[in-house]
Amino acid sequence: MFGSEAFPAGLFGLLLFFVPKTPRYLVMVQQEDKAFSILEKVNGTIQAKQILADIKATAHEKTEKLFTYGITVIVIGILLSVFQQAIGINAVLYYAPRIFESAGAEGGGMMQTVLMGVVNIIFTLVAIFTVDRFGRKPLLIIGSIGMALGAFAVALCDGMDVKGVLPVFSIIVYAAFFMMSWGPICWVLISEIFPNTIRGKAVAIAVAFQWVFNYIISSTFPALYDFSPVFAYSLYGSICILAALFVWRWVPETKGKTLEDMSQLWKK
Repeated sequence: MFGSEAFPAGLFGLLLFFVPKTPRYLVMVQQEDKAFSILEKVNGTIQAKQILADIKATAHEKTEKLFTYGITVIVIGILLSVFQQAIGINAVLYYAPRIFESAGAEGGGMMQTVLMGVVNIIFTLVAIFTVDRFGRKPLLIIGSIGMALGAFAVALCDGMDVKGVLPVFSIIVYAAFFMMSWGPICWVLISEIFPNTIRGKAVAIAVAFQWVFNYIISSTFPALYDFSPVFAYSLYGSICILAALFVWRWVPETKGKTLEDMSQLWKK
């Protein structure tokens, strides 16, 4: 089983050799031509010139104190990480065979778990191809609502003792909406939302909260599920609604914005 992980891990390591260095790093080591070439491929000539000028103006800024831009940006980054875990996805992924079996799936739920893995890959690709077209916020809000509907549907099925296709389908819908939204896009936002001079510290704190809540959610799910599956799924569905409201009200859109733009935003 563990040997099956060797191929994707090796492929990931191999592909890292083809990842270009960031324009900011290239500017800092006096390789502006290479930086401009990368920016031009992504943004076009005119916009690349402006972005390069912004990078040159801020590339050698010193690291600032964590709360230089106020506490709001830090709290938003932390809550993004907390909500990504609190909506319950890892509980579902970790305990998928048990969940599918209790939903009436045959064969211990293993086939449905594999199917969910395939769906997860497909919907992650959906996120990759839509995140720069529609923006981060719309996908997060849509994903939150879709997850809420899936979670509430599972709760309803369990409460009415419905087994078979419907609860299994609802669980897969719940996971699919996560994979096209909170799964990949939360990481994108965490890397984009913080001003450059506090980015290292702020990202580290946000990711630390993510792993703490990963542990909390995954370790409390069995007790919640044994107490009441209806309560567990309803709780996660309710948190999904709160996540949508949080993104709508507090999270700024980072689509098309540079780190310099975010610095100016949080200075206001």
